Amino acid sequence: MNKVILITGGAGFIGSNLCEKLVEGGDTVICLDNLLTGSQKNIVHLLSRKNFTFINHDVIKPFKSKKFNKIDEIYHLASPADPNIHSPFSYLAHPFETMQVNTIGTWNMCELALKHKAKLSFSSTSEIYGDPQVSPQSENYRGNVSTTGPRSVYDEAKRFGETIVSSFVREKRLDARITRIFNTYGPRMNPLEGRAVVNFINQAIKNEPITIYGDGKQTRSFCFIDDQIEGQILAMEEGKTGEVYNMGNPDERTILEFAQMIKELSGSDSEIVFSQPLPTDDPFFRNPDISKAKKVLGWKPKFKLEDGLLATIEYFKSL
Repeated sequence: MNKVILITGGAGFIGSNLCEKLVEGGDTVICLDNLLTGSQKNIVHLLSRKNFTFINHDVIKPFKSKKFNKIDEIYHLASPADPNIHSPFSYLAHPFETMQVNTIGTWNMCELALKHKAKLSFSSTSEIYGDPQVSPQSENYRGNVSTTGPRSVYDEAKRFGETIVSSFVREKRLDARITRIFNTYGPRMNPLEGRAVVNFINQAIKNEPITIYGDGKQTRSFCFIDDQIEGQILAMEEGKTGEVYNMGNPDERTILEFAQMIKELSGSDSEIVFSQPLPTDDPFFRNPDISKAKKVLGWKPKFKLEDGLLATIEYFKSL
């Protein structure tokens, strides 16, 4: 049976890919986005579809619609993302909006889900683990996060968002689950963002110096967008209420190794340079333990890093 599905942040990188997947599957999709960091370019190809509706709306305000009397599922993805700390598109450029959308916005989505008796999935982040003292990070790890540092506007807002969702589950019987999204990449990423993958590809295809923060020994685990979308849908459909699921690829690489791979795959003559210090509170390790998602959801990433990067490089070359 086709469902009515609301996606907040639906014009963003992950949100637009999720919208596309669900629309193609025949569901009716309501995309909410205030376009602070999302873009209508990401969903322009969906606007003519009868089962897709875009509404410019800030979720820190309650959402009401006479057109949709029943909503079956809510994916709450809305939030400035967590790219490189110097990016103008990062949460650091919009600190108050970031805190509001992950707290007030999350509260509003929980209330909306209760009203419609809808299932809810809250997209949290690996950043709630902070600069972890254990690796890999499992859902039981409580993290090592600064409450006052520059990244706290995102990290702590997401952590409190998880608290809000969990409280609605316990006290009001909301059918909700939480996904902690690790670094995700692929076509439709904003080319102006400051994420490592975006910076490295942009620099490589222009044969400009590839700039690394710190010594490049810090690690990340990169998940291709198609795998991430499959995981998000499985978490909604198969995930248990009140549970948390890591969503990422455990193929852990150093940032230096990652830069070298992009240089090679793009056929670049770029020089790799170490010209910037590490941002404050930048995590040294980032590697998801996805054993829970494998067991409960039957999910694991399928795309190899090399294949995903080739697809992403070709996308950036086409822009």
